Amino acid sequence: MKIAIVRQRYNPYGGAERFVERALGALVQEGAQVTLITRSWDGAPAAGFAQITCDPPYSRLWGGRAARDASFARCAQQAMAAGGFDITQSHERIPGCRIFRAGDGVHAAWLEHRARARGGLTRWLDRLSGFHRYILAQERAMLTHPALARVICNSRLVAEEMQRYYGVPEEKLVLIENGVDLEHFHPRLAAAHRLELRGRLGIAAEAPLFLYVGGGFERKGVPRLLRAFAAMASQEAHLLVVGGDRSLKAMSRLAASLGIGERVVFTGPQKDVRPYYGAADAFVLPTLYDPMPNAALEALACGLPTITSTSCGIAARIRAGENGYVGDALDLPRLTRHLDALAAPGRAAAMRDAARASVQDLSLAAMAERLVALYRSLA
Repeated sequence: MKIAIVRQRYNPYGGAERFVERALGALVQEGAQVTLITRSWDGAPAAGFAQITCDPPYSRLWGGRAARDASFARCAQQAMAAGGFDITQSHERIPGCRIFRAGDGVHAAWLEHRARARGGLTRWLDRLSGFHRYILAQERAMLTHPALARVICNSRLVAEEMQRYYGVPEEKLVLIENGVDLEHFHPRLAAAHRLELRGRLGIAAEAPLFLYVGGGFERKGVPRLLRAFAAMASQEAHLLVVGGDRSLKAMSRLAASLGIGERVVFTGPQKDVRPYYGAADAFVLPTLYDPMPNAALEALACGLPTITSTSCGIAARIRAGENGYVGDALDLPRLTRHLDALAAPGRAAAMRDAARASVQDLSLAAMAERLVALYRSLA
């Protein structure tokens, strides 16, 4: 079996890379020939894959992101056509692939959520944006292309949006949720890190501690989280914001202006986030749009009840009052109520087992098995 995987760049935290490294690694051991078609795969562990580098020049000055993506798409299409592959799977919006993995969700849906948060002017500006017009055109062309046999959706949310925005037939949609390393991310991290990290950060051992992990502060709701946190009845709670973003200093100033600066810690990016999962009582991600965030999977695997939004793929695995809470991303009073609920003495601890159980079926091995089964059905 000859398989081509199209991915523009390697992202060490990406769900696409977990697919490539785990599932396709298993196929290589069985004799499959796997080729990566990429602009750059620097930093990835060696996995025995062949590589075709598609790094054509593009004009940063005149075309920006659209020119970058278009130049790569053209090169990748040529490589797919010339390679004699049995299966071509793209993680980018490139017409002509046989399988598309919608790891970033549906761009048309993201623009709707963003416009709802920013107002009508954003919708108008997005319609003028060359980048967004290019991505929407590519998305539609790919999803209606006759070569497309399957769309891998990493959440039910994405599958529903594929049908709602583009009318993709249900038989083409395959639900394969992201996998999580259930041994690497485990409730036992609390015993290893809770007291040590809290002591280092000056947070009392029994203080309610919420955790946010990720970049993209605006999209993932950090400004709204800070405002909801400031409105909590509990004034003993603390918040850890783990991740890098160009607005980090602005968010730190916002926390200070809201009077919560002493109870919010911005750590910046961290190579190992496990100590923070171990130190926290609950995880919160009030994102505007997130198809299936790995951080939420990791948090649940560590036994952290999770607060998230209806426009997040992990919401389908949250049962209100059992392993977390779900609300509209823009409903700040509801978010505050959910934070207060988990800050109540013993409440988060009582949900730990249910949080862990809710992702117990999402091991990396299970994800690999589902993907391999899909490949075999199409080969």
